[in-house]
Amino acid sequence: MYPALAVLQALKKEIAGQVADGQGRTNSFVSSLPPRTANILWVGGVGGMEVNLVERAGVPFETIPAAGVHGVGLRALPGNLWQLWRGFVAARGILNRFRPDVLLFTGGYLAVPVALASRMPGFGRSRPRSLLYVPDIEPGLALKTLARLADQIAVTAAETQAWLPAKAKVTVTGYPLRKDLQEWDLEQARETLGILPDLPVLLVFGGSKGARSLNRAVFNVLHQLLAEMQVIHISGQLDWPEVEKASANLPRELAAGYHAYPYLHEEMGAAMTVADLAVSRAGASVLGELPYFGLPAVLVPYPYAWRYQKVNASYLAERGAAVVVEDGLIGDNLLRIVQDLMKDKTRREQMRQEMRSLARPQAADCIADLMKGLADRNPKEGC
Repeated sequence: MYPALAVLQALKKEIAGQVADGQGRTNSFVSSLPPRTANILWVGGVGGMEVNLVERAGVPFETIPAAGVHGVGLRALPGNLWQLWRGFVAARGILNRFRPDVLLFTGGYLAVPVALASRMPGFGRSRPRSLLYVPDIEPGLALKTLARLADQIAVTAAETQAWLPAKAKVTVTGYPLRKDLQEWDLEQARETLGILPDLPVLLVFGGSKGARSLNRAVFNVLHQLLAEMQVIHISGQLDWPEVEKASANLPRELAAGYHAYPYLHEEMGAAMTVADLAVSRAGASVLGELPYFGLPAVLVPYPYAWRYQKVNASYLAERGAAVVVEDGLIGDNLLRIVQDLMKDKTRREQMRQEMRSLARPQAADCIADLMKGLADRNPKEGC
């Protein structure tokens, strides 16, 4: 979700800049539109969690049915295949009605029926061109399928090319970041979140839904952590009642250093700006957000899915930017690891430098340029 929103922000900004510079419109997303606009449609899943985020961004949204087939049992497979067929039919109708010039895929089984529909006869020379963005180091099955259908592929890191078709047109762009993450300075971030300058800051987050093992590991040692540092804890909505209970039981002298939230939107950039160390899952966003902020991390890959998070975490750890801890071990080891890293400023500074060396802050602009090239039927190579 977030990579696509970041690219849309960059795309709108660049189109507006071209008009302001008097250059005119160089690409046509829908030919009947006036030159100052680009017509954008987001296609998502029925009941998908992205609905609220897309609505917040003011992007029109339509849904199609879809379901995964990788790793499902034989009992569920026929129903999921039927859902994919229904998704294909719905996608074909959307494409016929909307007539896009370019499609951006950022992952998931939902994109497969849209990609297949775009390749069916009937479009002729007006067939929409497609750009696939692969956020994780290792693509999943749906992304590997999409890689064979896309006209061009953008990846976060060069290592991803090992899992893609040999003849694929691949550009290493980095992970696209939303502009609101990048607009914080240290003083503004401290003021917004109520952070004091005289104690180090630990940031704990587990993604939009939270991470129960991380949350409970924090609860178990919260008093000890707060005796030495401030804690920004983004728990997710599911565990928020436990967070409120833990917060209410803190003594007054410690409570001021505990900054808990069920979720942060724009303020997530503030949290990363003030943090000295992060403890988090290892979803694809850590490949872009942590490097941009130069934020050393303790990464705890989610264990109940395919190995994407483990590969992401290993990528950062092998470069000296992060420490990896198994999910089942974080409860017993969180306090020791965090205390050791907070006390070792030299190591944290080395991790910060290694993390920052991986940053590609222009990734969203780069992917937007690739999209424009495809829309113009003049594909670009590199950024």
